[in-house]
Amino acid sequence: MRLTVKPCNTWPTEIKLHQLSNILEISFDNGSDFQLPCEYMRVYTPSAEAVGHGPGQEVLQINKEDVGIIEIKPIGNYAICPVFSDGHDSGIYTWDLLYKLGAEYQDLWVNYLQELETAGHKRKETLKN
Repeated sequence: MRLTVKPCNTWPTEIKLHQLSNILEISFDNGSDFQLPCEYMRVYTPSAEAVGHGPGQEVLQINKEDVGIIEIKPIGNYAICPVFSDGHDSGIYTWDLLYKLGAEYQDLWVNYLQELETAGHKRKETLKN
């Protein structure tokens, strides 16, 4: 799903991957802390595979309920590239995008669920360890 991202002028101070709960926790230098579910990050991947190369080319990401992150690769000093358990490894998540995903989590998640419903898909409930 395509997002418009504006500069947030803040930098991450800590990034922790909680593999058992499939949560990426990220803290920023302005005091903001976010816990981003891996499924949420995966469905909002900025990869051209999902958003295409222009408006109208987006591909709704489905069946990502059980996706985790198996590795996080740094990209310069401006982003990370998570390697997801479904093999997806081409999304570059800038600090600005990660901040937006955290700050707007509630609205963006509801938007995704509405897109799923409109497309005739339902999320399955995930099994927790």
